[in-house]
Amino acid sequence: MSTTSQKNSPPPAPTFEVENELRAAGARVVAGMDEVGRGAWAGPLLVCAAIPGEGEPPAGLTDSKRLTPKRRRELAVQIEPWVAAHAFGWSSPAEIDEVGMTEALHRAARRALEALAPRPDAVVLDGRHDFIGAPWRVRTQVKGDLTCVSVAAAAILAKVHRDAHMAELAEDHPGYGFEKAAGYPSPVHRATLAEAGPTPHHRMSWSYLDALPRWRHLRVTRSVPATPAPLF
Repeated sequence: MSTTSQKNSPPPAPTFEVENELRAAGARVVAGMDEVGRGAWAGPLLVCAAIPGEGEPPAGLTDSKRLTPKRRRELAVQIEPWVAAHAFGWSSPAEIDEVGMTEALHRAARRALEALAPRPDAVVLDGRHDFIGAPWRVRTQVKGDLTCVSVAAAAILAKVHRDAHMAELAEDHPGYGFEKAAGYPSPVHRATLAEAGPTPHHRMSWSYLDALPRWRHLRVTRSVPATPAPLF
């Protein structure tokens, strides 16, 4: 096969390899987990935990970032009835400002897991760093949203759910492009932010405010020390 053909070929579909490995080691219920919104300037952080269902997952399941918004929404409609269970955990912009991103991830992940029934015996977490911590049994998986079925399902559900939330915020705060860029720093978002300033949904402790002369005085400093959480 030529190099060009290799580049144009679709990525391998995610598998149950990791889930099966954990089940073989004694975990009866395995959940996949992923987050969305970590790098946004506005909107909440959202974590989804999903327990895969029986049988084959919906066709086309892959890393959510490789899918168009339309295709993500189509897959989410198929994933929701297929998974055995799923749950979301949120951390608001105000909480992120108060405790920092590491602790916000820790809290949102635990909220998702605590809302999940049945309680998972093991969690497959996308990335290199365990931001959940004991007593949860965590398996980190680099590129888990591309290679692991449960993580891929959680990633798509998280992205679609948060995008819908940001589209709702756009109705009350037009001009920032929340309905398209979901609070990330797109050119439209940057321009409106410089002119109109932050909304109540912006993260006010973040350094982007330092580059906005009219609004930098609004930047807040974290006043409450974060509780211990896994470092990364």
